[in-house]
Amino acid sequence: MPESSSVGEIQWSALFERVDDYNLSLQGRIRKMLVSAILSGYLPPGASVPSSRELAKALGVARNTTVFAYQQLVVEGYLESRERSGHYVAKDIVGQRVDSQDAQAAEPPCGATDWSRRLVFHPFAQRNIVKPANWQSLPYPFSYAQFDAKQFPTAEWRECCLRSLSVLDIRMWAPDLIINDDPALVEAIRNQVLPRRGIWAEDDEIMVTLGAQQALYLVATLLIHDHTVVGMEDPGYPDARNIFAHRTPRLMPLPVDNDGLIPSPALGECDYIFVTPSHQCPTNATLSMERRVALLELASRTDSILIEDDYETENRYDGHPSPALKSLDKHGRVLYIGSLSKSFAPGLRLGYIVAPKELMIELRALRRLMIRHPPAYLQRAFALFISLGHYHALLRRLSQVYAERAQVLQESVRAHLPQFSGRPIHGGSSWWVEGPPEIDTDRLAQEALRAGVVIEPGRVFYQDSRSQDHRHIRLGFSSIDHGKIAEGITALARVVGQFR
Repeated sequence: MPESSSVGEIQWSALFERVDDYNLSLQGRIRKMLVSAILSGYLPPGASVPSSRELAKALGVARNTTVFAYQQLVVEGYLESRERSGHYVAKDIVGQRVDSQDAQAAEPPCGATDWSRRLVFHPFAQRNIVKPANWQSLPYPFSYAQFDAKQFPTAEWRECCLRSLSVLDIRMWAPDLIINDDPALVEAIRNQVLPRRGIWAEDDEIMVTLGAQQALYLVATLLIHDHTVVGMEDPGYPDARNIFAHRTPRLMPLPVDNDGLIPSPALGECDYIFVTPSHQCPTNATLSMERRVALLELASRTDSILIEDDYETENRYDGHPSPALKSLDKHGRVLYIGSLSKSFAPGLRLGYIVAPKELMIELRALRRLMIRHPPAYLQRAFALFISLGHYHALLRRLSQVYAERAQVLQESVRAHLPQFSGRPIHGGSSWWVEGPPEIDTDRLAQEALRAGVVIEPGRVFYQDSRSQDHRHIRLGFSSIDHGKIAEGITALARVVGQFR
């Protein structure tokens, strides 16, 4: 295209509509539209763009909006302004872009790489909890630990994010922290989060992670080899099981009941024992105090280590959670892992680990190899969120919301699915329910999805993939609206009726 030519054939209004980021201002959307058109080749180097008046008329916006958008794109080097001529796409803006035809010509003349032959590990082949990608658009999402937009503290979180952008705060989080964390968040965890669990730790015994799952991966990488025996609750947390299975084939299933992990001679054979004592995953059982004490005594006697995932401890409806296993630990036998964001925004991916200083030195060095540290800006915003009281206020409100939803859920199941049963819910945001023997819950979940109902079949929680336990389902209620629960259970009951 000649340098002086115009790109009048572009339908600017249609192109503008494709910029569907309505969180941007009108000026921001115009800039994004033009940048996209330039980088994708719709506007080649040297091409003229409409005058600010013409573009404003085509898009139905004020002329000042397009003027300011053009000015900013000139500053950023996408456009150049020519006196008494208008604006043109900068000639060198795409100079560093590799042309697709050149890239194809540079491809070596050889066959496709057989990656399966090169892989040393196949994580995709592991059994995981699977959630439909469109679960948020379905009417009855009984999904566990998922986002609920109505409960998110938008104003409070925005306040903390904006305050983190002050000049003083930026100077604190913008530099590379290397192996360290934001001291404000570490202090908030040490003084406001851990004491509620009866845990006292020094700053150098606390490390921030990208969620509890990364903490588990770090621990497994440092401590577990192919001869290590790891005891796992069965049924238990699939992601933890998969992480440990990557390091060792010697996973020992440990049965649970209504009081949590069952004491057994097998515990004495374990080098490490993974346990979720506050709300067992997935049964929601709370480990009794007698069993906590016995477990700690066994760990001391057999020189084993307990890995405590303090799973949903903050969601206790009576307001009196049982003490963390770590709080009873007198001999340094417990590695404590917690989540900061699971309850209200799992996408934030913030967790932490409490461990002895000697181990923490190595954990920090390993984390540095992976990610250096979680985003410091996010850490600072969350530190403010805790210190200003928003975090614990939110947890109190969520406990009340979940208690109300749990009651509706239990009443609805009793009314419409009397053949299903579960122990009473006292905390958390899910219910482990057992169905009649003639129903395979894997098939039930597939059929329920067609009716807009999302449930989690229980087989994936068992270590043995051939487990005959096909009767359990987990019903999460963190993301489903209070008024939709009864409707969802009624819809599920219709699907169950078709099975029978």
